[in-house]
Amino acid sequence: MGKALGYRSFGGAEVQEFIERPDPVPGPSEVLVRVAAAGVNPLDHHLRSGHIPVMNGHVPFPQVLGMEAAGTVLAVGGDVTGLAVGDRVTGFAMTFAGTYAETTLLLGESTARIPDALPETWAATIPVAGTTALDVIDQLDLPAGASVLVNGIGGGVGIAVAQVARDRGLVVTGTASTAKKDLVTATGATFVDYTEGDVAERLRGSRFDAVVDTVGGESLREIAALAAEPRSVVSIGDQSVTELGGVVVQRRLDRSGLERVAELMVTGRLDPHITATYPLARAHEALALVESKHATGKVVIDLSL
Repeated sequence: MGKALGYRSFGGAEVQEFIERPDPVPGPSEVLVRVAAAGVNPLDHHLRSGHIPVMNGHVPFPQVLGMEAAGTVLAVGGDVTGLAVGDRVTGFAMTFAGTYAETTLLLGESTARIPDALPETWAATIPVAGTTALDVIDQLDLPAGASVLVNGIGGGVGIAVAQVARDRGLVVTGTASTAKKDLVTATGATFVDYTEGDVAERLRGSRFDAVVDTVGGESLREIAALAAEPRSVVSIGDQSVTELGGVVVQRRLDRSGLERVAELMVTGRLDPHITATYPLARAHEALALVESKHATGKVVIDLSL
């Protein structure tokens, strides 16, 4: 039996509880992994709250929190290729399996081996934040020298977008709170403090070749007008961007993307900027920090603690 943080009904943090479960059994397209580290993302509390029923509305309770992890392969489904027992890997979890757990199931085609030089805490940030950033910048396909405004640059996805964009020779400006200024400027991005007033008003007259939104809601609607054209506004998750003429990022979730982000990390071109780590026993605190929207950079659950 292994420990996992999950929930037996949709709701707020009050529905979270530690449960004991046997190791999941991998299906033909899955791998069983002993979790070394799990990334913490806003997606986790949105799923717990029942806000994305298309992803987990059909999944029986209890459900386990978390969608990305790094660890060691314990068993491999019969249809999975390129992975073997004992491999260190990172990947996306099956929705029902979660990653705030001692063991979990990852999707074989969405799992990749990680380089020896890459720590598992870093590797655990690749599937969601890392590959989202890669997908956004690939989708925009801008030439070197083009300008990008990142709305909410100080979080896990935003800080990764800034660095992948910089690696492509793009000029990055980003909005964040005062506390995140040092982190943002360390990436080479120009920092805009959204706490000092209307960002769109303060940047009036500026036009960006693309706008990448990680925040959504009213903030997205305020900054969308700063894009040179509506179709160059890409949101990480707010579907209402289409009403503005923009698009939602198209996620690929494949092994190749995971490997490309790992290479960026190993070669020093992408740092996930992990600013807080928690043991599994305090995973609820890790998620509370992310849910508060005050997390800077990336938050990780480290099962070695």
